[in-house]
Amino acid sequence: MADETAQIETAPAAEQIDNEAGALVATNTEVAPPTGKKVVKKIIRKKRRPARVQVDPDTISSEPPPQTGTIYNIYYNKWAGGDKDQLVQTKSKGRCNVAKDSGYTEADETAGSYFCLMFARGLCSRGPSCSKLHRIPGVFDIVPPNVDCFGRDKFAGYRDDMGGVGSFMRQNRTIYIGRIHVTDDIEEVVARHFAEWGQIERTRVLNSRGVAFVTYTNEANAEFAKEAMAHQSLDHDEILNVRWATADPNPMAQAREARRIEEQAAEAVRRALPAEFIAEIEGKDPEARKRRKIEGSYGLEGYEAPDEVHFARGAQAVNPHGREELELEYQEPLAIEDGPVPEANEQMLEAPVPAPRESGGILSGNTIAALNKAKISIAAKPKTASSGPLVAYDSDSDDE
Repeated sequence: MADETAQIETAPAAEQIDNEAGALVATNTEVAPPTGKKVVKKIIRKKRRPARVQVDPDTISSEPPPQTGTIYNIYYNKWAGGDKDQLVQTKSKGRCNVAKDSGYTEADETAGSYFCLMFARGLCSRGPSCSKLHRIPGVFDIVPPNVDCFGRDKFAGYRDDMGGVGSFMRQNRTIYIGRIHVTDDIEEVVARHFAEWGQIERTRVLNSRGVAFVTYTNEANAEFAKEAMAHQSLDHDEILNVRWATADPNPMAQAREARRIEEQAAEAVRRALPAEFIAEIEGKDPEARKRRKIEGSYGLEGYEAPDEVHFARGAQAVNPHGREELELEYQEPLAIEDGPVPEANEQMLEAPVPAPRESGGILSGNTIAALNKAKISIAAKPKTASSGPLVAYDSDSDDE
């Protein structure tokens, strides 16, 4: 047989993208010279990894907690009443490892699913069959303001101990970490352990007190980190006390938060406006920048007016466009020569000019003129003739 088969050459994989969502892996980005041979790129589709079962379901016991009160609440699995033993804290039985435990679940097929609370605590026994997400929150995970990232309802105010779900009255992205073992590298240890749960914006550590404040860029990451690091330990055997942080009274922190809110509002406006308009405002359009440079000089060579002067409006505006609206209000309509006069203008011309107000008087000239007109009209009113009185009527009879 003289059939010639085309030689298929598989290019070696040059780069593989490790993506849990199952991305297409690029094999080779270089363009091979034409050799007359058919080159086929091999596409490797990586399968999505299922979520790992963190705890064996057989090891989970449903025994009731020890009796510390008088009434047992079946909904909260706690005893009501009795002595409160809040000062004694026990270490958490599990801890989440994002690199090993993350994966797809049944919640990935449902839009708007919340994150798994047991996964954050490292105690989820359902794995890929869980109805919640098994990953950390991202930038594009939008959560309603009245619930947290786990779907729990928020309240109007915080608890006295700043624990719990939190409040929907204020966007809190800072968590408080107490009972940290004091070392020389405490700041590096805190940043290393808490950077696993999201992007950190700012970290503040009080070395003498063993206290740290961690601020995340996203509120959902702060909520996830608070539950994931509660009753955990860092490099030593301490048990962390993780709570919500109160509002920072520092004026610099308040100014920084106000600036962040303004930047978010500006970004929202920037996305809503057209790209051409944004480019003109920000000076990225070359034609608009050239036109602004010519118009902003106002005939003065080398002068460029600032934005406050160029965009000013009013009678004292330097820019002629800023006086157009004001001039249009006082501009009289032009009449055609030897043409008919509009009725409105004719009435304005025939209307009497109001008398000026006399200085020192109580009433104005317009009021006095109106009173005089009313007096004249009353005086000029003709009198009606009366029928006259009834005379020569002296009958005392009731019949008449």
